[in-house]
Amino acid sequence: MGNRGMEELIPLVNKLQDAFSSIGQSCHLDLPQIAVVGGQSAGKSSVLENFVGRDFLPRGSGIVTRRPLILQLIFSKTEHAEFLHCKSKKFTDFDEVRQEIEAETDRVTGTNKGISPVPINLRVYSPHVLNLTLIDLPGITKVPVGDQPPDIEYQIKDMILQFISRESSLILAVTPANMDLANSDALKLAKEVDPQGLRTIGVITKLDLMDEGTDARDVLENKLLPLRRGYIGVVNRSQKDIEGKKDIRAALAAERKFFLSHPAYRHMADRMGTPHLQKTLNQQLTNHIRESLPALRSKLQSQLLSLEKEVEEYKNFRPDDPTRKTKALLQMVQQFGVDFEKRIEGSGDQVDTLELSGGARINRIFHERFPFELVKMEFDEKDLRREISYAIKNIHGVRTGLFTPDLAFEAIVKKQVVKLKEPCLKCVDLVIQELINTVRQCTSKLSSYPRLREETERIVTTYIREREGRTKDQILLLIDIEQSYINTNHEDFIGFANAQQRSTQLNKKRAIPNQGEILVIRRGWLTINNISLMKGGSKEYWFVLTAESLSWYKDEEEKEKKYMLPLDNLKIRDVEKGFMSNKHVFAIFNTEQRNVYKDLRQIELACDSQEDVDSWKASFLRAGVYPEKDQAENEDGAQENTFSMDPQLERQVETIRNLVDSYVAIINKSIRDLMPKTIMHLMINNTKAFIHHELLAYLYSSADQSSLMEESADQAQRRDDMLRMYHALKEALNIIGDISTSTVSTPVPPPVDDTWLQSASSHRRPPAAPSRPTIIRPAEPSLLD
Repeated sequence: MGNRGMEELIPLVNKLQDAFSSIGQSCHLDLPQIAVVGGQSAGKSSVLENFVGRDFLPRGSGIVTRRPLILQLIFSKTEHAEFLHCKSKKFTDFDEVRQEIEAETDRVTGTNKGISPVPINLRVYSPHVLNLTLIDLPGITKVPVGDQPPDIEYQIKDMILQFISRESSLILAVTPANMDLANSDALKLAKEVDPQGLRTIGVITKLDLMDEGTDARDVLENKLLPLRRGYIGVVNRSQKDIEGKKDIRAALAAERKFFLSHPAYRHMADRMGTPHLQKTLNQQLTNHIRESLPALRSKLQSQLLSLEKEVEEYKNFRPDDPTRKTKALLQMVQQFGVDFEKRIEGSGDQVDTLELSGGARINRIFHERFPFELVKMEFDEKDLRREISYAIKNIHGVRTGLFTPDLAFEAIVKKQVVKLKEPCLKCVDLVIQELINTVRQCTSKLSSYPRLREETERIVTTYIREREGRTKDQILLLIDIEQSYINTNHEDFIGFANAQQRSTQLNKKRAIPNQGEILVIRRGWLTINNISLMKGGSKEYWFVLTAESLSWYKDEEEKEKKYMLPLDNLKIRDVEKGFMSNKHVFAIFNTEQRNVYKDLRQIELACDSQEDVDSWKASFLRAGVYPEKDQAENEDGAQENTFSMDPQLERQVETIRNLVDSYVAIINKSIRDLMPKTIMHLMINNTKAFIHHELLAYLYSSADQSSLMEESADQAQRRDDMLRMYHALKEALNIIGDISTSTVSTPVPPPVDDTWLQSASSHRRPPAAPSRPTIIRPAEPSLLD
């Protein structure tokens, strides 16, 4: 037929599919194939067995084919079969093939007539076949049996439509001759997906079982109910023949004899029977493949282009070449250093759009998390005033002092400065954790060499831990320096005179920058979490935080304001996450025990992540809304507060309080500025320099080069798969180039009048077939009653 190239193409594409599936990918090549569709017991399996010349498909009553069987027929000098799910085993006994199909079907569907769309892949190599890909689909059924669901009919139809809807599939619509062709479910399904009839071939089975005196001549001559590609009649073995193990070659000879001797069919015997059907399908499939060649070529070329870059480094690959290992080691360490710096400095070409990472997260620690921890530590008004009063009294001793002692101021300031150590050390720990996470992210590119990756992570992490000790020592030294000398001549310090003049009322609320202006500090979506279900339940609003108020609106257009809450006397407290909720929650409440919103003592605000919560808390700090202190007062403190101090002591406490507030603000400002600088200098910049200049030397001293550059088994397998796919794609493209000039195509048959099929397919539930089929015609007038 001039199609040698075509016969070489299909096995090659089968290898392609195997190469892709071996690394867990799909080839995505929509290959031409023949889908066999028909009702139960229509003779589909017999047609396939006749193609192969072997008994290998399960037989029986009711629904036998319960999973799609993708049957690849491959011309070969020897005869055997193999399954994709057990590729290592070759079956030479076709009774074992049948048993394996039944066992594999039962493994997925159970033993009680269940169905599944998961296909079984079977390849048959034989000298008696042509290269074809056929799909045996479950027979269309109406009534569920066994474990089958009530909608079994529609499940099977959906499964069949998945296979026959592909433009590259030819549809073999099998209908028994002893049923009404107008009610053929196979033809109706084919019509749904192939209305022009370009891909449908009709097959009429069981011609030898028609009532005596009737035949299907008009149908086979494509006169009565015409199809564009016409019909081919076949005579399969009977159930008795199958049980009696009648040889398929003998059955094919009997089929030939039937057509030659039957008065209604002998004039077209050369166009009937299984051999003619196989030849026709081969020619149709050849034409179909040729028509789909341009699309197939473009898909292969796009696959090849996508592989070119990855395969480039593998083309001249020699695993044991020491120069290659040295070059690869140098390149990987250099790339690791570049990736680490990009993630920290923020100049990466691969930007994470889902979450903060690397330098951005460290920046958030420096400028949101750390200031929040400082403020949280700083404000505990009752404890602070009590400590000042004790300090003043203890300094005066038995005497009642007339003047405010500066020693009390120094003692309280030093105590406040010591408290800075905890948030500062916590900040260092957070930065270290992020640095280690960044190292792990950057070493993911070294996964091909597990030992190299492990050693790189160990060496860099050890270095970061060494720098941790030095950085913490330096930060503690900074705090000790601040504690060693209280500089009351600082230009920002208010001094005694200003401290005494400042009124108590002004001290209750901290002055913040731009307090007089309506400064918008933050906008964003938040969920009010504690509105009762009777009032609509949790709801998301658009919140606007200014220096004076918190407002929320229906949406971000800010046209419909729901409420405005002044910030006076407000504080923040943490709220535990709900058992069924994924949201992170914090609350705002009034320190004077007033309702904040309607009948709510506090508003619970929910965010999607803890990072959002911390960020909102930092914004509230800028607006002067500080966290609540949950430190319980002891009994002595409670008793101390029950009596009021004398007016003179109160004035002295207030003066010291204002002085402490002013000086601690100066120290906080200094620490907030120095902390990021210290961490950057002693830890981050040093780590970058270590990776660039010393990491390679440490790697060479930790292990020899050959053990470091041992490839993982996965990487070696991936390289082999890639090269195999690459060469298979190139070979396929070469063969397609030959086929396009060496194959011969036959034109598609002209359209026919298929209105009968359109009218029949418009009824979803056709009436039962009449007792006498409508496709029959009298063979001889004398045979009728």
